[in-house]
Amino acid sequence: MCLAIPAQLVELRPNDQAVVNLGGIRKEISIALVADVQVGDYVIVHVGHAIGVIDPEEAEKTLALFAEMQAINDGGADMGPSAGPLQAGSAPLGSVGAEVLS
Repeated sequence: MCLAIPAQLVELRPNDQAVVNLGGIRKEISIALVADVQVGDYVIVHVGHAIGVIDPEEAEKTLALFAEMQAINDGGADMGPSAGPLQAGSAPLGSVGAEVLS
């Protein structure tokens, strides 16, 4: 099974490299497969490569679902309406984000 996740691009580097942030995890990735990305864009990351650009609203929805899965995995925290969506770059995702970005 393959998994690609949205991450926000926070720094452009030379040679088609960039840095993304996902829940506080910063990772250098290749952006050779996507054209015209800018700092602030959300990209879909798979095995260290950006493979596409995603709408910010869709990225936030996906990140919120990952946060909900992590909360359930961590002991079933209350996921009622007050839980709210994950704010990109603000909350750790534990093993969900760390494994995928490596």
